[in-house]
Amino acid sequence: MKTIADILAAARTAGRKRIAVAAAQEASALEAALDARAAGIAEPILIGDLEAIRAIAAGLGADLTGIRMIEEKDYAKAAAAAVALVRSGEADVLMKGVLDTAILLKAALNKEAGLNAGRLTSHVAVIESPHYHKLFIVTDAAINIAPDLQGKLDIVANAAAVSRAIGVETPKVAMLAAVEKVNPEKMPCTADAALIAQMNRRGQVKGCVVDGPLALDNAISAESARIKKIASDVAGDADVLVVPDIEAGNVLYKALLDLGGAKGAGIVAGAAKPIVLTSRADSRETKLASIALAALAG
Repeated sequence: MKTIADILAAARTAGRKRIAVAAAQEASALEAALDARAAGIAEPILIGDLEAIRAIAAGLGADLTGIRMIEEKDYAKAAAAAVALVRSGEADVLMKGVLDTAILLKAALNKEAGLNAGRLTSHVAVIESPHYHKLFIVTDAAINIAPDLQGKLDIVANAAAVSRAIGVETPKVAMLAAVEKVNPEKMPCTADAALIAQMNRRGQVKGCVVDGPLALDNAISAESARIKKIASDVAGDADVLVVPDIEAGNVLYKALLDLGGAKGAGIVAGAAKPIVLTSRADSRETKLASIALAALAG
């Protein structure tokens, strides 16, 4: 897949996935779920305050006929009910409504009743930039604040799985830093990057090709890599950009969308099923693309 439009088309072709929307009485989330239904991508199941949901739908001019709805006004119970639908197989994807992300993730990652898959969950954003030659992933821009080495290994694995869902079987993963030289004392992320790259070369990190540390310009520009004499299978052609911490990831992700003219889609990966965490600030197109990405990744 080369564009966000390709992701949408593939999700339509794959058929409707059932999406359990927790606390669905929020206009932007409800609109996104209904857009996905209209596009033939998803069939929403709405859990929440049904009176409020119907009022919001009326304001949107939307018809809820034929949509399954479950009454639950308590946010935590709505999250648990949505997770239970996914866990039982009645739904394929979990989606956030008006409730806080922390409430949804607490239910989703509950060891007894949740969707915990035994590894760290992470935000995976697929980006289409007018300044790059293919789709690429930025991770983690929203969930993990300062992941340790094991956390970064899980983040790489989650991103690789999403890459495969959009047709990149062996993604090229760039472990980002400000420099290419390893400086464990002053820039610990460079040491983590070098170690993960070495683990990949020795077969301990599978399903992808990893290099790092790499500065952003060298990860995405073959010319920059040539000028700096960086010999790498990843440099200039990265499919995945793994940031050192949430600050770098959040700034990069928002800069791409808000200043760089990029299109995007984002999900939380690493649980047993994908989770959609749309933001009210996301564009309508981004929300729909995120649901489509979750449908493919599920």
